[in-house]
Amino acid sequence: MSDPHHDPHSPLETTIDEAPVTRHYDEAQLAALASRIKGWGRELGFGAVGISDIDLSHAEAGLAAWLDAGCHGEMDYMAKHGMKRARPAELVAGTRRVISVRMAYLPASSGARKGDESAVADVQHDWRLDERVRFEDPAAAVVSIYARGRDYHKVMRNRLQQLAERIEAEIGQYGFRVFTDSAPVLEVELAQKAGTGWRGKHTLLLQRDAGSLFFLGEIFVDVPLPTDAETSPESAPEAPGAHCGSCTRCIGACPTGAIVAPYQVDARRCISYLTIELKGSIPQDLRPLIGNRVYGCDDCQLVCPWNKFAQAAPVADFDVRHGLDRASLVELFGWSASDFDTRMQGSAIRRIGYECWLRNLAVGMGNALRAARDTLSADARAAIVDALRQRAGDPSPLVREHVEWALEAA
Repeated sequence: MSDPHHDPHSPLETTIDEAPVTRHYDEAQLAALASRIKGWGRELGFGAVGISDIDLSHAEAGLAAWLDAGCHGEMDYMAKHGMKRARPAELVAGTRRVISVRMAYLPASSGARKGDESAVADVQHDWRLDERVRFEDPAAAVVSIYARGRDYHKVMRNRLQQLAERIEAEIGQYGFRVFTDSAPVLEVELAQKAGTGWRGKHTLLLQRDAGSLFFLGEIFVDVPLPTDAETSPESAPEAPGAHCGSCTRCIGACPTGAIVAPYQVDARRCISYLTIELKGSIPQDLRPLIGNRVYGCDDCQLVCPWNKFAQAAPVADFDVRHGLDRASLVELFGWSASDFDTRMQGSAIRRIGYECWLRNLAVGMGNALRAARDTLSADARAAIVDALRQRAGDPSPLVREHVEWALEAA
């Protein structure tokens, strides 16, 4: 499955402009260029830079089966481009190689180590413990870690563009396009081929020294750079010795059972899909399972042993904004439409819109009211009921429906 946070609203770029002159490189020049590209990428904050060819034919059957089963839900853009997702040269004509990068996004306040610090086993602070405390407080609003800071699309795209232009300054005009979760690109497959990690059973990319809490990005280029070796044994993840081994913690931790098999997610059950991509009513049978997660979900990552080594972001852009790591459901539910637009300016959250934001919060509040009496104080319960009743007449039928459901537990 592709990342459920994919942005379908970004324009699809489909051609690489031909350079005005024919370029000739020998192997030594290309090898030296590839080495410099990786160095420039590290200077821009990318934790890894790898280069792959464009043969993703091995992924086509799985993609087709996933789409045929309807696992993409209402994300029609995933099926719209057919097998172009697995054929980079059809998606962007002229592509010969893909440069894949990753950038850590844990905020500095998490206490996670920096990328240039040693990945020792006795990490002093396990950031996952703080996150689990939030889940245990039914009145807390849990926003996925990646969305608490600046919109990653903007940050990643800007730095990818800088890297692409640095290459151009070195070799002259060439064809390229940059992507970061902004087109039908099989990012994890490309990253895996480029040797930057392996696909975990939760379908996200994993890396020994960085876990999975990072963003992915790509530059499609028309330069025949030397490719990196695919990280073994990702091409056969079921083989003995695969880096996930026999571990199935992510599968067992998924609140809605969305990881239906190792390496397969049914988006229709995924909380990230339900709170971000789904624009209508959240199915009633899934609402209680969402708990207090109001935008996205990190559960499968929180239980992953490799994420003990997740790294802090190299840039301040992903620092927490507007107290989204400690806000309550009632506090966020009290925002006006103007508050939402102003505070979420420059945030990935803004694209779901105010109506779906209130919908998600209403579900969280309904679940708080359904929580065990000893986990929610009488004052907190009263505040939630009062806030819900104030929106019982909301002009949005979608919001009213979810508020009514929440108040059934009052």
